[in-house]
Amino acid sequence: MNTLLFKNADNDALSQCGELLRQGELVCFPTETVYGLGANALNAEAVSKIFKTKNRPADNPLIAHISDFDMIHQVALSIPDDMKELTDRFWPGPLTIVLPRKKDLPDIVSAGLDTVAVRCPDHPIATALIRAAGVPIVAPSANLSGRPSPTCLAHCQEDLTGKIAAIIDGGECSIGVESTVLLPLGDRKVKILRPGGITVDMLQDIGFDVEVDPAVLNPVKEGQKVSSPGMLHRHYAPKAPLTIVRGEFEQVCDTILKTMDEETWVLAFEEYLDRFPRAVSFGSKSDPLSQSQALFRALREFDRLPCNKIYAMEPAEDGMGLAVRNRLLRAASFQIIDAEDLK
Repeated sequence: MNTLLFKNADNDALSQCGELLRQGELVCFPTETVYGLGANALNAEAVSKIFKTKNRPADNPLIAHISDFDMIHQVALSIPDDMKELTDRFWPGPLTIVLPRKKDLPDIVSAGLDTVAVRCPDHPIATALIRAAGVPIVAPSANLSGRPSPTCLAHCQEDLTGKIAAIIDGGECSIGVESTVLLPLGDRKVKILRPGGITVDMLQDIGFDVEVDPAVLNPVKEGQKVSSPGMLHRHYAPKAPLTIVRGEFEQVCDTILKTMDEETWVLAFEEYLDRFPRAVSFGSKSDPLSQSQALFRALREFDRLPCNKIYAMEPAEDGMGLAVRNRLLRAASFQIIDAEDLK
């Protein structure tokens, strides 16, 4: 397939891409979180192309992207009053809410569940594209399944050129990890199924009781049905095996240095880069947003290096750190070792 590349998202480009989506084709486009691989959410055949192109497991549900609140009624039956308060506060933005789905929404969108995940992205190109298509767009991250999510044009081209109809360039994504996914529990209570740019503190600050699903920081149980993307055991992973090293940072540095060979690399905070002969930065230890912006780019960088083993420094769990930690745990297949036990 000849993949069209639109470097300028002008009205003509958006019109062409909107028409491609209506025709059942796939279009890659930027959001504030990561780049998405879009299809018409109301067209089951088009949605199936996403699963085939990405080699995505059929039990991994998709998120329906809308351009404004009124469009929610094309995919969801209803929205609780307290969730409307959240959409008023955080839409457009990196917040996804799991809602009862309309019965005529293709089953493939929700992996056979009776719910649908919905969000309104905060990116001018994403919003304009949805409006040009005139339909909700399902859009998982625009990468091959299991690989680190794409946060710039080069990542999308690497995985999808020749496989889809079009790619729209929108520069670097401002957040760098996928949206927060919430499951409403009633009475101003929510469960975070996947952490992202809307944090626990942000939700609590406006009076919500927040529960974090155990699968955010632990493997999903075998055979468990998931209501959110990004809950698979191994996800976002570079080709070389990755292990998170736990401990006081100076001890972690000293221990890794003693065990490194010439094909071992380190995923390090920028404050410790000069401690290692071979290291890639994923932001500052004190700035989780810089970590989220750099993480997927860093994980992809290892695939271009002579690398057979990766050690990673351990991010914190507070604020945006929870989202970074969640992604890194899955990239490492939950392989964590204490520095004192590293041999």
